[in-house]
Amino acid sequence: MAEQTHVLFVEDDDVIREATQLALERDGFAVTAMPDGLAGLEAFRADRPDIALLDVMVPGLDGVSLCRRIRDESTVPVIMLSARADSIDVVLGLEAGADDYVTKPFDGAVLVARIRAVLRRFGHAGGPGSPAPAGEEGAPGDGGVLHFGDLEIDTEGMEVRRGGEHVALTPTEMRLLLEFSSAPGTVLSRDKLLERVWDYGWGGDTRVVDVHVQRLRTKVGQDRIETVRGFGYKLKA
Repeated sequence: MAEQTHVLFVEDDDVIREATQLALERDGFAVTAMPDGLAGLEAFRADRPDIALLDVMVPGLDGVSLCRRIRDESTVPVIMLSARADSIDVVLGLEAGADDYVTKPFDGAVLVARIRAVLRRFGHAGGPGSPAPAGEEGAPGDGGVLHFGDLEIDTEGMEVRRGGEHVALTPTEMRLLLEFSSAPGTVLSRDKLLERVWDYGWGGDTRVVDVHVQRLRTKVGQDRIETVRGFGYKLKA
């Protein structure tokens, strides 16, 4: 029997926590459910789950702070749960390192689909596009290494270096960078990035893209990824 995917679920509302845990378990997930952020952090460190679902407003240690603590220690995927789609907490959660968010109240099937989409992209983070022709900027060198100025992207080893120094990226950030590097100089719309990187087969919140692009810029260089107003983003070749 295949090993179950282990979900850490942090939610202070007893009804939502118990109902969601049962729904996830029916779909084959192993679930550790905790009522507050401090208990969630202890469970994360003890169990090392495959994915974390964190409600923004939980006592002890709020979901955004818990996400930061998890991200300091691990690249495990994190989905934030927020009661309001327009809440600043959504952006704060993404800036803290969350990979996605789901608005409450949520349909169980939507939550499961979002979890599986995140896990799929974490399971195979590489190669969304075709390599550039040999000899061009961005073309793979020895071992599949792409070069953009002082930025080096090892598409086989899944490593990034800037000025010879290792750059630590989350799997979502790595997929986003690979998507840009597969077509340097080509403008990619937010909707296209949602489809290719987040595996959204439906419309999604483009703030997810914007926040991840900004986080990526701080790591690979603010001027490396250019905003094309009204269209999207492109990697400078």
